[in-house]
Amino acid sequence: MWVQILNATIETIYMVGVALVVSALFGIPLGILLVITGPRHIKPLPVVHRTLSVVINVGRSLPFIILLVAIIPFTRWLVGTSIGTTGAIVPLTVSAIPFMARVVETALLEVDWGVIEAAQAMGASTWQIITKVLIPEAVPGLVLGVTMVAVSLISYSAMAGAVGGGGLGDLAIRYGYQRFRGDIMLITVLVLVVMVQGIQSFGGWLASRLNHR
Repeated sequence: MWVQILNATIETIYMVGVALVVSALFGIPLGILLVITGPRHIKPLPVVHRTLSVVINVGRSLPFIILLVAIIPFTRWLVGTSIGTTGAIVPLTVSAIPFMARVVETALLEVDWGVIEAAQAMGASTWQIITKVLIPEAVPGLVLGVTMVAVSLISYSAMAGAVGGGGLGDLAIRYGYQRFRGDIMLITVLVLVVMVQGIQSFGGWLASRLNHR
């Protein structure tokens, strides 16, 4: 039993870790683009801003379990399977990208506009404002946002277990629920709680250390 719990925990960490990294690679640039193309920002492009906003809202409005089933053909085409940990990573990533974009947008919009205006007055380019003003000033908020996405991915990975996605959710359903093993169900719940608390605590600690305001 303990070997199964350990393997399931490793699978969950693998799914969440890969999905978090890939969603950050796509979601962070999307969030930045969403902010700078907004009205009265450094590069206002109304059409681009509205289009991105609609696409992100559509992505966020889909319940994960529906998204998981809806993109099965795409998942099979991309990774060759729609089950197991590898198959679960694709819907996890797709669901996390719009969420990541929104938390990045929220963090960047909290940057004091006076700092941005000062950079513009000194002749800073759009790229310089993004890399030397917006992102450095928003680092604590970005850390908290990524932490929030990671916690959401843990809960999504547990839901993926309902359709054979592997990890702790799969273990809890197959052994804890279907085989009436209350001890396995309790242990998987405790492991998930510990993982969430650990990530949340670390994210809060790191954000406070990086906050120099």
